[in-house]
Amino acid sequence: MQRSATRILTTHTGSLPRPAALLRLLLEDQDKPGSNKDALDAAVRSAVAGVVQKQIECGLDIINDVEQGRTDYTVHVKDRLAGFDGPSAPPRGTGDDEFPELAALLKQFASPFQYRPACSGAIAWKDWPAAEVDMARAKQATAGAGALEVFMTSPSPGQIARYLKNDYYPDDAAYLDALAVTMAREYRAIVAAGFVLQLDCPDLAMSRHTVYPDVSLADYRKVIAANVAALNRAVADIPADRMRMHVCWGSTIDPHHNDIPLHDIIDIVLAAKPQAVSFPGANARHGHEWKVWRDVTLPAGKIIIPGVIDSTSNVVEHPELVADRIVQYARVVGPHNVIAGVDCGFGTFAGRVQVDTKIVWMKLKSLADGAALASRQLW
Repeated sequence: MQRSATRILTTHTGSLPRPAALLRLLLEDQDKPGSNKDALDAAVRSAVAGVVQKQIECGLDIINDVEQGRTDYTVHVKDRLAGFDGPSAPPRGTGDDEFPELAALLKQFASPFQYRPACSGAIAWKDWPAAEVDMARAKQATAGAGALEVFMTSPSPGQIARYLKNDYYPDDAAYLDALAVTMAREYRAIVAAGFVLQLDCPDLAMSRHTVYPDVSLADYRKVIAANVAALNRAVADIPADRMRMHVCWGSTIDPHHNDIPLHDIIDIVLAAKPQAVSFPGANARHGHEWKVWRDVTLPAGKIIIPGVIDSTSNVVEHPELVADRIVQYARVVGPHNVIAGVDCGFGTFAGRVQVDTKIVWMKLKSLADGAALASRQLW
């Protein structure tokens, strides 16, 4: 991971909106897999090239391929790994009983990609070339772009286990272990290709209110500690400074009133091997949690990537507000330990548009402008 001793660097969480033409091709491929392979490949390549350039134009330092070829940040593994042929089911713990009016409103934002098969057999790679294509395409698109660093996302074992139901392995531990062993190949390959590996780990925070709301805090901490242990086994051969991780409470527009406080899980999160930790810090439920770092000692060598832009709001944050948020963190943990980020992805699920695409780019420009303002205050 890059550090700077003179300014605050900027990045985002990983996903950004996909062009309408690409969405149509992704939908066609969902209905008839492989039927439009050449057209889809060309559209993905074009989309990645376009968003790489726009990230640079916005002033972002650390960029990626923004997941243009995936329908979301987790489910693509069903096409690459054997063992996912069970019946489709939503992620564990989802429901809309508490706020039916809001649920009805949010249906207009729903992604058309809802196929989430259960694990019904032994997990193994069946389409490794698809992962290689992803990496080669991102490498080609970002070469010479002028980014300080390039990252690539991949779901953690715990996140896959949360998202794709287990109907095969005898228990959660065996399922996690199988995922860790199998996904380790992708994790190593991403780093070997020259990227920083971002492990997406929303399971560490959002599983509390979506999957385990009725267990004690102590028992929940045991669950996510097991997830972190599985992650650490999977990345045991990768240097910490070639990895970052993203933790969040979900990217949806909802009250977040049941979110577990960051303070209750941060020690377990920091026990994960990746050097940098990305987390929401801009939305109204978690904006105050910069204070957590007054009581938590950031381990030597670790970096935090707090979200200073809300990924669910169509309001463009003023650069001065962005700067204020950055400075709050920097004055607690040290400016060289902070990279400015975004709460979550703007294109977490293909076809789910919560923030107007034009506004997304405006917000990212404000992120870069705010980081420049903060840098002048801190150095």
